[in-house]
Amino acid sequence: MQLLSKKKRTVIISITSLIDVVLLLLIFFMLTTTFSEQPGMELELPETEGFSNVEVEELEVTIDKTGKIQVNGKDVSIEELTSSLSEIAKQDSSQSISLKADRSTDYGVVIEAMDMIKQSGLEKIVITTEKK
Repeated sequence: MQLLSKKKRTVIISITSLIDVVLLLLIFFMLTTTFSEQPGMELELPETEGFSNVEVEELEVTIDKTGKIQVNGKDVSIEELTSSLSEIAKQDSSQSISLKADRSTDYGVVIEAMDMIKQSGLEKIVITTEKK
């Protein structure tokens, strides 16, 4: 005589709803996140009065108080500055360039950088300052 054997139940966990919830949370956090631009160098710009606000978005040369130079956030030496800007000037020489230098930067380094910018073929230099 054969007794009825109990059938083993297989438990199936549906993770479809879990995936939906995780995807919705991911989309929510991506949409509500604020993005802030973190500068590569911490600069204390000189203060001026009476000049208009001009923003140059495409090219930016920054010089910190130790004389370290960056072009669009990438470190370059003073010798490499002309060659890296010459490539950009070949594409569009009428482009403006923003020069940001810390107020305690050696004046000679700033003038040398301006000279190299002119040598590369870029004519429009905007010197960035802060309002008083």
